[in-house]
Amino acid sequence: RSSVLYVVCYFSAGTIEDWRPDILQVDESAIGRPLDDWPGERWLDIRAESVLELVKTRLRVAEQAGCDAVEPDNVDGYSNETGFSLSRSDQVRFNTEIAQAAHKRGLAVGLKNATDLISTLSSEFDFAVTEQCHEYDECELTNPFTERGKPVFNAEYPVDRATGPTLRDEYCAEANRLGIHTLVLPLELDGSWRISCG
Repeated sequence: RSSVLYVVCYFSAGTIEDWRPDILQVDESAIGRPLDDWPGERWLDIRAESVLELVKTRLRVAEQAGCDAVEPDNVDGYSNETGFSLSRSDQVRFNTEIAQAAHKRGLAVGLKNATDLISTLSSEFDFAVTEQCHEYDECELTNPFTERGKPVFNAEYPVDRATGPTLRDEYCAEANRLGIHTLVLPLELDGSWRISCG
């Protein structure tokens, strides 16, 4: 049986981490508040031209690395305390620009976690990535993707390995009903175990 490898590359689009080599590409005035629980990571002002240029640079790196698709993270700054007065329309514009820039480079692009923007952006993005949509009862919000025949990938993080199998039947039944792909994984993503629905 042959398998096809499809490489999806992660990068942060709406935040900057102080250990990344490209941090100096962003204007200091566009660097905002720190993210809770993520030391060294700060929100960005997505209206700033230097932020969009940073995203385009990261897309170029993904293309050169041979990625088939990208998963830009932190594309929901407008609903967080970033230190900037970002509107929903600011976020929709930025996310649309990301999708268009990715497509120009021949990359598919996923919308990550911005569930309240799905109905607006499902036509621009090729797939969706969610986290804990079963736990927070948000999986049905991804319907605009599945209705267009676009995949939805979800990750759930139980408190420990023993809890994972107890959630399998509940999560997999809902995932199969909605036509989404769910993995139950350790939060550390250390590869020690995984449960796959479907």
